[in-house]
Amino acid sequence: MNRIKARAPTARGVVLTMLWGAVAVGYKWGCPSAQQDGFGARVVTSAVFFAVGAGLILHVRRALLRELRQARRVARAAQSVVLRPLPPRLDGLVLAAAQLSAERGACVGGDLYEAIATEHGVRVVMGDVRGHGLAALGTVAAVLGSFREAAHDEPELGGVLRRLERALGRHLRERARAEHPAHDGPDPDHPVAEEFVTLVLLEIDGEGGLRALNCGHPWPYRINGARVEPLSGVDPLPPLGPFPLPKDLEAHPCGHLLPGDCLVLFTDGVEDARDAKGRFFSLPTALREAVRDQPVSPQTVLRTLFAALLHHTANGPRDDIAVLVLRNDRTRGRLSCPGARGTARQAPTDPQPTTHR
Repeated sequence: MNRIKARAPTARGVVLTMLWGAVAVGYKWGCPSAQQDGFGARVVTSAVFFAVGAGLILHVRRALLRELRQARRVARAAQSVVLRPLPPRLDGLVLAAAQLSAERGACVGGDLYEAIATEHGVRVVMGDVRGHGLAALGTVAAVLGSFREAAHDEPELGGVLRRLERALGRHLRERARAEHPAHDGPDPDHPVAEEFVTLVLLEIDGEGGLRALNCGHPWPYRINGARVEPLSGVDPLPPLGPFPLPKDLEAHPCGHLLPGDCLVLFTDGVEDARDAKGRFFSLPTALREAVRDQPVSPQTVLRTLFAALLHHTANGPRDDIAVLVLRNDRTRGRLSCPGARGTARQAPTDPQPTTHR
C-alpha cells in the first residue's frame, strides 16, 4: 500500500508531461496557422512552444521540491530516533547539545552524543564516525544503541567500551556482507573495512568525580569560573575499528566536576574549522568569551559557540560538528537519586535546545 502511494505522484508526473507534449505536437501538426511560414505564424508557434516548455519546467521543479521536502522530513524523523534530544536536566546536571551537518541542507551527520543516568553514575558519550551525512547514520545508530544498553548493564566504564567495540564490529561485518555478498567477510580494500569511530566516554559519580576513556577523540574542556582548560592530557587509545582494544581497560580519573563547573564535549570538526584564510577556529578563546559574563547556562555557551563557529567559517563548516555542554547544578555534591536507573527529570524553566541545521 505504501509503495502504491509513493508511486502515485510519479505516475501523475508522467501523465502530465505526456499531456504537455501532446498539446505541443497537436498544435504543430493540427493547427493551420502552425503550417504557415509567415513571421506572425512563427511568433505564435514560438510562444506556444515556450509556454509548453515553461509549464514542463515548472512542473518538474515543483515535483523536485516535493521530493526534497519529503526527504528532509524522513531525515528529521530518522535523526529524532537515532540522535534523541537530551533532557534539559539529568540528575542535577543541566544539559544542552546541538549538531551541524557539513552537507548543505542535510539534517543528519556522522557525529553522536548521549547522556544517561544509571546506578553507576551519569554516563556520557561523544563520538565521531568517519565520514558524514546519511552514509554514517547506520554506524551512529549501532554505536548509540549499544551504549544505551551497556551504560546500564556494565558496572565498569571499560565494559561499556568493549560492548561498543563489539557492536561496531558486527555492524561493519554486516555492511560488508551486504555490499559484497560474494565474500564471507569484510573486504580489506573496501571503505567499510577502513571505517572507524573516535569517541570519549565519561562517568560522573555522585560526588562529581570524573572518570574517562578516550579512543582517539579530542578531550573535553572543563570550565571553572572564567578558567578554561582541557580535561586531561593522557594519551588516548586508538579509535574503534582499525585496532583491537588492549586487554586492560581502566578508566582514567579526571578530577571532579564541582558545583557550577561546566564540561564542553565536542567533535574534531570544531577545532578543524577554518576561515577564508585557512586559520583554525580557537575553541578555548571562544569558550572564554562565552563565559565572560557570569553566571552562564549551557544553552548560552552553546549559542555563543555556534554563532562564533558560523562567523568564523562564513560558508559553513567542512565537517560535521557536534557540541554537548553540561553543568553541575547540584546544590549538594551527591546525586538526587543515587540508586535510580535511567532517571531523567524535565525542568520546565530550561528550554529544550534545538538542533542546528
